[in-house]
Amino acid sequence: MVKTFRAYLDAQSPTGRRYSCVHCRAHLARHEDLISKSFQGSQGKAYLFRTVVNVSVGPVEERTLLTGKHHVADISCCNCQKVLGWKYEFAFENTQKYKEGKFIIELAHMVKDNGW
Repeated sequence: MVKTFRAYLDAQSPTGRRYSCVHCRAHLARHEDLISKSFQGSQGKAYLFRTVVNVSVGPVEERTLLTGKHHVADISCCNCQKVLGWKYEFAFENTQKYKEGKFIIELAHMVKDNGW
């Protein structure tokens, strides 16, 4: 069976390092787009990315997270539809504004691929 993804990251990454969905191996993010490894998701450690591919963004909802109140939207893999994490749409506190427009992917839902 051939898998078709919306975006392939091989040619777009200088190092060739990328993160993929653990469930179906769809490409998700380039290592160069990783901002921080110091985040916590509902299932453990999570990474903050500048940009991701092959995800769909769900409806925005208000959640109280460890760092305060935010408007977030769950992100799901476009290939297997598993929820991977969320996108920060709005942060109520000024110290958290840097997260707006960024993406959290939980480690439980991604693997390192290629070039590691």
